[in-house]
Amino acid sequence: MTDRKTHLDTLAVALMVLCCFLWGLNQVAIKVALPEVPPLWQVAARSLGGALLVALWAGARGIPLFNRDQTLRGGLLAGALFGVEFVCIFIGLEFTTASRMVVFINTSPFIVALGMPFISRAEHLSRTQVAGLLLAFAGVAWAFAEGFSKPVSGAHQLLGDALGLTAAVLWGATTLVVRASRLGAASPEKTLLYQLAVSGVLLAVAASVAGPPLPASLSVLAWSSLAFQIFVVTSFSYLVWFWLIRHYPATRLASFTLLTPVFGLALGAALLGEAITVRLVVAVATVAAGIVLVNRRKA
Repeated sequence: MTDRKTHLDTLAVALMVLCCFLWGLNQVAIKVALPEVPPLWQVAARSLGGALLVALWAGARGIPLFNRDQTLRGGLLAGALFGVEFVCIFIGLEFTTASRMVVFINTSPFIVALGMPFISRAEHLSRTQVAGLLLAFAGVAWAFAEGFSKPVSGAHQLLGDALGLTAAVLWGATTLVVRASRLGAASPEKTLLYQLAVSGVLLAVAASVAGPPLPASLSVLAWSSLAFQIFVVTSFSYLVWFWLIRHYPATRLASFTLLTPVFGLALGAALLGEAITVRLVVAVATVAAGIVLVNRRKA
């Protein structure tokens, strides 16, 4: 049995903040490489490259990846959900704005909060914790509220919005599958390898069918962006994420993901010259207050 804690300790909080920072920085890295590497190809390369690194890491540490532990069904499902999630995100961005998309994607903690009581009674949220989750999400919505007032070109905005919500449901469902299946007791390396290998194949097929071809050569900046996505985000941060899911309450961990778009906005301002507004300051304070409420220990 895996030792599971009932609350987030200092280590879990520090690792989650680090992951959210890296995931926010990842949005900047994707944007930098977009002029040269199409989105679907970026995600496919990240997944396939990350899968290779995770397999090599597990092999070097002697972690079994192909033993029969009844994780195949859950692993294939989690990988498929992970892959389709990113297909929805990148296709949806063709029809709606990035600011609207990021708000819809970050409704995924609600999916986790709604689903976890059916998996573990210990993760049932109190009214105070539900209020905290709502407050944290309100902070994210406030940070990106300007995106709702800007006109969107094209007549298919609702389709893009719907795909964003679908991606959020898939993200939350992936977390629930990991916790509800045998993957919850599997090593983080095996759990991550399932998602990266399955999603990488799906995304490579989708990129080949629906995406433009890859360029013949890439700049140093584009290669650096891909290296960061593969080595730091996909390999390191995702391993940390699945280790955390294995040892800590998934609902409370999911609430921290609401920090990701706030970090993304701040890093965009620092690295891409985008303006920092009062909305960002208010959002950070609101998200922090919501996370404190969600992670309060029950009496």
